[in-house]
Amino acid sequence: MTWFIVVLAVLLSAIKIIVTCPPTFVVEWFLKKFELHTKLNFQDITLTINEKLIEGDDKREFVSYYNEATFLEKYYIFPGNEKLFLHPENNKTPFVIDTKKGKKDLRLLIFPYGNHVDVVKQYKKKIVAYSVQSDNIQKLFV
Repeated sequence: MTWFIVVLAVLLSAIKIIVTCPPTFVVEWFLKKFELHTKLNFQDITLTINEKLIEGDDKREFVSYYNEATFLEKYYIFPGNEKLFLHPENNKTPFVIDTKKGKKDLRLLIFPYGNHVDVVKQYKKKIVAYSVQSDNIQKLFV
């Protein structure tokens, strides 16, 4: 009976340690599931502006600027207001990035402004909008 209690205590302690202090790769995987501003891979995307495909060094440079951008804030989109984010009233032409995240098709619309960059993320039927700070992207078309 004493051995049973000792073994049970050791097993419970091991489970407690694993749950409260998971390995780094588990924490990174879990955080990546909920990451809003995801990093892009140069080879896996299609970058366009005005339906004109951007390739080569310009594409690589833009992806680098996007990945280095600093997250500022998330915008809350209420049902029925989606078109305000997809087609803002200032009639700016966005950069359009098409890629895949897992099995899902993902589209990013990037609207550069003078003091920030708005990013609208579309996947499935969901739309998420947020703002980032990237001086290099802001200078491209402002």
